[in-house]
Amino acid sequence: MITSPADLAITHEGHVAILEIARPPANYFDRPLIAAIADALHSFGHDDRTRVAVLCSQGRHFCAGANFGATADGEDRASESVRLYEQGLRLFRSPVPVVAAVQGAAVGGGLGLACAADFRVASAQTRFWANFARLGFHAGFGLSASLPRIVGPQAALRMLAAAERVDGERAHTIGLVDRLAPAGEERAAAIAYAHELARLAPLAVRSMRHTLREHLADEVAAVLSREASEQAQLWPTADSLEGIAASLERREPVFTGR
Repeated sequence: MITSPADLAITHEGHVAILEIARPPANYFDRPLIAAIADALHSFGHDDRTRVAVLCSQGRHFCAGANFGATADGEDRASESVRLYEQGLRLFRSPVPVVAAVQGAAVGGGLGLACAADFRVASAQTRFWANFARLGFHAGFGLSASLPRIVGPQAALRMLAAAERVDGERAHTIGLVDRLAPAGEERAAAIAYAHELARLAPLAVRSMRHTLREHLADEVAAVLSREASEQAQLWPTADSLEGIAASLERREPVFTGR
């Protein structure tokens, strides 16, 4: 039995499981939510009924990552980040294929969550943004490994180090998005794609996924430690404090290199 937070709903359509995050409009995540998603995915490895999972969310946006405005005073952010990433790594070791239905924006850790899936369905209006350089700290959630694997090293460099925003059409061109759907129909298209995958031979699909993704999970495990270490060093800097404050205040950050 999966114990899920109230804002994660799990339903089934035949051989397809649908995991819906219900934290609109931004669908920020935290460690309990990521752990619940990972628990559900790993439970499907012992469930002959479930062959494919769809990860989706309510509201305007897919996921805006972690909510910095909700960080409690005195919280050890570095330690909590390590614990969060331990759960995030489990997503990359899911025993079943995962299709992410990405509407609105996938920002920061939300992009990392989308990249933990095997496939992504979006629309031309979807926006993907690794905004870490504007927040003043290192990318996380395994993006240092997952994003270059998906889009190639140069496109990943532009998205990470240059904070380049990518819309759905561009994302489809560079391989970040597997299928484009009309705006507002991202979830329906993702579920339809999942049913297509579910009609394939499940043992063969799982076998090939294991071959293709085992090394990715190992790479993510290695970079998560580096990401967490770099974040812990950069969070106390003046630039990071300015970047986060500017984001919360919806203004342009002014960085000093300190």
